[in-house]
Amino acid sequence: MSYLEYNVKRVPSGLAKVLYVNWVLVLLLSAVASVGFLQLYSVAGGDFDRWAEPQMERFALALTAMFIVGFTPLWFWRSMAAFGYALSVILLLGVEFFGSVGMGAQRWLELGPIRLQPSEMTKITVIMMMALYYDWLDPKKVSHPLWVGLAVLMIAAPAFLVLKQPDLGTALLILGGGGMVMFFAGVSLWYFGGVVAVGAGLIAAVFASRGTSWQLLRDYQFRRIDAFLDPSLDPLGTSYHINQAMIALGSGGWSGRGFMQGTQSRLNFLPEKHTDFIFNTLAEEFGFVGSVFLLILYLGIIATCIIAALQTRNRFGALLILGIAGNFFLYFAVNMAMVMGLAPVVGVPLPLVSYGGSAMLMILIGFGLVQSACIHRPRERA
Repeated sequence: MSYLEYNVKRVPSGLAKVLYVNWVLVLLLSAVASVGFLQLYSVAGGDFDRWAEPQMERFALALTAMFIVGFTPLWFWRSMAAFGYALSVILLLGVEFFGSVGMGAQRWLELGPIRLQPSEMTKITVIMMMALYYDWLDPKKVSHPLWVGLAVLMIAAPAFLVLKQPDLGTALLILGGGGMVMFFAGVSLWYFGGVVAVGAGLIAAVFASRGTSWQLLRDYQFRRIDAFLDPSLDPLGTSYHINQAMIALGSGGWSGRGFMQGTQSRLNFLPEKHTDFIFNTLAEEFGFVGSVFLLILYLGIIATCIIAALQTRNRFGALLILGIAGNFFLYFAVNMAMVMGLAPVVGVPLPLVSYGGSAMLMILIGFGLVQSACIHRPRERA
């Protein structure tokens, strides 16, 4: 029986699909988003209209999009994976040649009244393409150098275009999401060891290129690395963000200063308090306990996705779920490491908590694909 026949004959249809929604995942996503609403209300000084209300409206819209994607059969998304990947690459090329510039970066396409950031979509389409690729590929060939090289090329091409914008954080998420699918597909660990070795070589090349005609990073990116390696180097300049973030983290203590009592955010010492550094405002107000609570919610989302992947009977669906979950893990792990001084600042928001619409929409569309795999998972008829 073919993939399409197997799924069409045995998956639920119509209103019965509502019964198979992964409601635990919906509840966890809503809980994380609610933490964001609370913090946005706090950092705005009790102004509900400034950030909290627009964020709630965006979440409602994104949640609706998640259900629409989830109720769409999985075979449809499988058939659209290659098209979506190709479209995202074309749009990235469009950004390269025709993109609009904002805050020193060229990341957007102006399409009439719509301002599109293709790199956000690319994080999802790369995972879809990799899931399709390894669903199509004979499992005996997954570690063959030719097929591994082709997969790496499909991941690296869009990541390189995003890196040129420049957007290091999103490029890393694209690489990480595609790499996760390769790992779960069973690619030999020797290749990942090779990636680590190449990565070490690239880091060495980046430092060696500084001040040369072939410099690999922008000057501001090198300054961020300097601030990461030595936060005391320029405390009122490049290191200001991370120093204030550390003060906010430390002042929260075990149980925090209390809701809307964080001095770092209320007195505007903490920069980007509603976006990249919102985790620090949470840590200052609710302390270690509040921070761990949010982390538990995030890990609950990951665990729910892993369980769903184990229950999925087709390879495409399982790889898609694991890829989305892996990308989400990298999302919050990179942000938390960044704001705690464990990694350089690369501009990655805290998923579903930081203020912003495009990132939230694409995250929930990604979880819509997870819901599609859950809802349309083949089940034995009673």
